[in-house]
Amino acid sequence: MTGFIDYYKVLGVDKNATEEEIKKAFRKLARKYHPDLNPDNEEAKKKFQQINEANEVLSDPEKRKKYDQYGEHWQHAEQYEEARRQQQQQRTSGQGFEGYTYSGSDFGEGAYFSDFFEQMFGRKRQSRGNVRYRGEDYRASLQMNLTDAMATRKQVLNVNGKNIRITIPAGVEDGQVIKLKGYGGEGINGGPKGDLYITFVINNNTPFKRVGDDLHVTLDLPLYTAVLGGDEVIETLDGKVKLKVAPETQNGAQVRLKGKGFPKYKKEGAFGDLYVTWNIKIPGQLTEEEKELFRQLAEIKKR
Repeated sequence: MTGFIDYYKVLGVDKNATEEEIKKAFRKLARKYHPDLNPDNEEAKKKFQQINEANEVLSDPEKRKKYDQYGEHWQHAEQYEEARRQQQQQRTSGQGFEGYTYSGSDFGEGAYFSDFFEQMFGRKRQSRGNVRYRGEDYRASLQMNLTDAMATRKQVLNVNGKNIRITIPAGVEDGQVIKLKGYGGEGINGGPKGDLYITFVINNNTPFKRVGDDLHVTLDLPLYTAVLGGDEVIETLDGKVKLKVAPETQNGAQVRLKGKGFPKYKKEGAFGDLYVTWNIKIPGQLTEEEKELFRQLAEIKKR
């Protein structure tokens, strides 16, 4: 059996860390130690597995509560609670558990927990063999580029030695978690399987900033076009688009391109919008003739 791993230390967060702080720490470390970025690096692979394991527990409020309460034995919390209820019932009926006495302080220190389980599930296991327990939930992370999330795609994941084929809907977001029911650990005594939770780590490989289903980008606009108006051809994620620029466009002006944003999750054919913010570009390396024209313009504006 491996030694106890402090999940808070693995993610480098405080025990009072918020869900957002835990999510942020996980994303940062997952990108750093992801196997795709560290080929043939066994240490990075081991670290990545620990990061996933820590995130599996601390990002789930129920699991985190059990972990904070039971420490390294958190996975057996349900069995413990069930056994404790059985113990209380048998005490009520006068049967007891061979004189074993339990106190919360014993468990808090972790000194008597294993003994308690051996008494509850060891010598009594044969008589309680028909109790069914749900399998453990698994968690995994999947790293992909933002452009990959533009379209629905199929992916094969290897989880605990098993290949699982999944369909990833277009529009999945960074940090989003999806659940695959029944793809977790095997149940005990015929109990149901656990579930598989996949956290997506999306790397933005584009010049666009994604906000929900919308995309934002700031582009340079020549001064002359801003003043006189004209056409500008810009790149979007699905091709080039020609924009009409109104005369006297001001710096920081924003244009909305409806339906040119990101696909909406599980809404086929629906897209967000693209917002273009203009950055008026002042011309440089002017000739004397050009400077003179600007001087004349300045004089005209003074009149």
